[in-house]
Amino acid sequence: MTETAAAPVGHTAPQAIRAWLVDRVAYYLERNPADVDEGTQLAEMGLDSVYALTLCGDVEDHFGLVVEPTLAWDHPTIDAITAHLAAALGGAQEGVPQ
Repeated sequence: MTETAAAPVGHTAPQAIRAWLVDRVAYYLERNPADVDEGTQLAEMGLDSVYALTLCGDVEDHFGLVVEPTLAWDHPTIDAITAHLAAALGGAQEGVPQ
């Protein structure tokens, strides 16, 4: 797995968040990022609970946010997670959960 530097809080465009999520999910599923559909539920693509929790840790490390371990179930698509993270990053203060 590759290391990811933390993104500046409040300065991450939704397109960058989506691209990063697509790359991570593709890595977990051993697929080409072009084959990952941002609107398909992660579970339908084959993302299991272990990788869903790993994704939460990656999100926390990369974006400096604390997220619920149920992130992939509460926001079951890449598009939904992107919207959630974009909103959180827009309202976050130095990575402190609100």
